[in-house]
Amino acid sequence: MVRKRNFWPPLLGFTSPFLVQDAHPQATPSAQCPMPSAVSDILTHRQWGKLQALLGQAIERSCFQKKRFEASQLHSLQDFLQKAPFTRKADLVADQATHGPYGENRTEPDEGYIRFCQTSGTTARPLSIWDTAQDWEWLLENWIEGYRLAGVTPGMVAFYAFSFGPFLGFWTAFEAGLRMGLRCIPGGGLGTAARLHAVLEHRVEVLCCTPTYALHLAAFARREGIDLRHSAVRKILVAGEPGGSLPAVRQQLEEAWNGAEVLDHYGMTEVGPVAFAASGKPGALRILEERYLAEIIHPELNKPVKEGESGELVLTPLGRSGWPLFRYRTGDLVLHKRTADGLLLEGGILARIDDMVIVRGVNLYPSAVDDVVRSVPEVEEYRVSLFTKAGLAEVSLEVESNGAFGVSSKLEAAFERAFSLRIPVREVSLGTLPRFELKAQRWVRAHG
Repeated sequence: MVRKRNFWPPLLGFTSPFLVQDAHPQATPSAQCPMPSAVSDILTHRQWGKLQALLGQAIERSCFQKKRFEASQLHSLQDFLQKAPFTRKADLVADQATHGPYGENRTEPDEGYIRFCQTSGTTARPLSIWDTAQDWEWLLENWIEGYRLAGVTPGMVAFYAFSFGPFLGFWTAFEAGLRMGLRCIPGGGLGTAARLHAVLEHRVEVLCCTPTYALHLAAFARREGIDLRHSAVRKILVAGEPGGSLPAVRQQLEEAWNGAEVLDHYGMTEVGPVAFAASGKPGALRILEERYLAEIIHPELNKPVKEGESGELVLTPLGRSGWPLFRYRTGDLVLHKRTADGLLLEGGILARIDDMVIVRGVNLYPSAVDDVVRSVPEVEEYRVSLFTKAGLAEVSLEVESNGAFGVSSKLEAAFERAFSLRIPVREVSLGTLPRFELKAQRWVRAHG
């Protein structure tokens, strides 16, 4: 018996009852279709057009989204930003737990999906996400735009120094490189020595990995007496953790890799590749605003913050219709600025909102600690222990160095200058601390 395919009805001419149309579109410029008079108006006009199409399809086809928007009437982009509900990871986790294994946030039958990805599960149960062929192409186009911003051109040799697990970022970076015409070398399954050998032997020009792993490769080369001045690497594209936008980390990487330009990238499996650093303009991430509607809000008041104030990044992907997300709370803290180049995240991703620790009245974020540690180039690896003493949070560090004298004292002094805090630092033998290929997990709970 042949199973009948459940095709969804075509949406041409579809008008959602939740998206209120202008009754007299020719009378005056409506809020729904504003007359573009400036670059920002043109962008808003395009974003609202894409958002309307996405909402109509999601509300019609996704039980998850229909329930969330059933009481909404949205006349304009401003209405959406004021009335549309936020989406949190907990909402998606609960949906998949209740309607397992993939939940109800899907707009196509099973046959319509071709690519599977999964979140890391470091903060919650992993999310299982399928993409359609059309959505996968959209995700790759985002990365291709990121390569262009980074000054990467067709024909360059690129090496991808990570294991090819179920995480979206690695696969999209690699496949986008293929689409763009890069000469792509996968490094999955290789050890550090084999990867470094491949980078040198094949005259790799573009290295893609986490900041931690790029530093680890350089430290390994130094211990093995390998001179990276003979490397052809010109661009290091980093992602997966803060670092590429931190001045001290970027400087250490560029010095270790013979002046290669270090460029940061930000994305999530839930939303895709979102923002990239532009060549010659380090320290800031440019959001792809033609592809994402971005908001920066106060994490508790849920209201927009002004430029120069830190806030939580909220994202609506405008081209991923098979897995639609609206106003997704990323949990990432950013500082934003609008320039002629677009919406920039200065300093990249500052921290996860729930990662902040208050030590003796001082707010400590892992990215800020990492920036200070990397200002001392003799440090090869470190670990932060978080513990409670007399009911208060405290931290201490273990560090591995390259054998230089007085590293712990130098680092304690750097912490004192940066935070006006005395943070104890203890040196341990080289090779004691774990190395990380994916997101580094350097903060651990300990007993005081």
